[in-house]
Amino acid sequence: MPGKKWVLFDIGGVLELVDDDAWQEEWWQRWCAVSGLERETFDARVEAAELPAIDLTVGTEAAFWNGLAAAIGLDKAQRTAMRADFWDAYCGTGNTELIEYARALRPRAGTAILSNSADGAREEEERRFGFSAMFDPICYSHEQGVNKPDPQAYLRALQRLGADPADVLFIDDHQSAVDGAHAVGIRAILHRDNATTIAAIEEFLRG
Repeated sequence: MPGKKWVLFDIGGVLELVDDDAWQEEWWQRWCAVSGLERETFDARVEAAELPAIDLTVGTEAAFWNGLAAAIGLDKAQRTAMRADFWDAYCGTGNTELIEYARALRPRAGTAILSNSADGAREEEERRFGFSAMFDPICYSHEQGVNKPDPQAYLRALQRLGADPADVLFIDDHQSAVDGAHAVGIRAILHRDNATTIAAIEEFLRG
């Protein structure tokens, strides 16, 4: 007998309108310019700083920002500005149509998140978008200790959902993440636009 159906969303590029393939490089370029360093020197200093892996660990955000600021010669005010600029770029703007659609799904299906992330994302995205009111659980890579498309990212999410793979539809804007879901038996679609994604979810729920 089929279990409860779940719709599992990625965040960046799906629930948030942000170019996942461009924003990080654009952000690095901005802060390279602020530092006044040549890009080769900037990159070498960042690499030598051996910053903590904030995409896979909890409680390391302060050490990351302090270490990065020291490595590229920024003062306290610049460090604060750099961190704020990072989260603004990281979060982009909310995909209001899809967020509100997901909110309305709750009587019909479980709604949850599986997202590669950075330490601090839960607090920053909750402040901006209030995701906890419509998604439970929210599975962040920095809390799970593993990134998509590693199979363990999906398996840990399934464990938290208490769901069989066949009862889950996963939505992501990267083909590698979609392929990773397929590899563990989760149905998955590549997000291109809201209308197509919403139609696919409706088809899944009718099935």
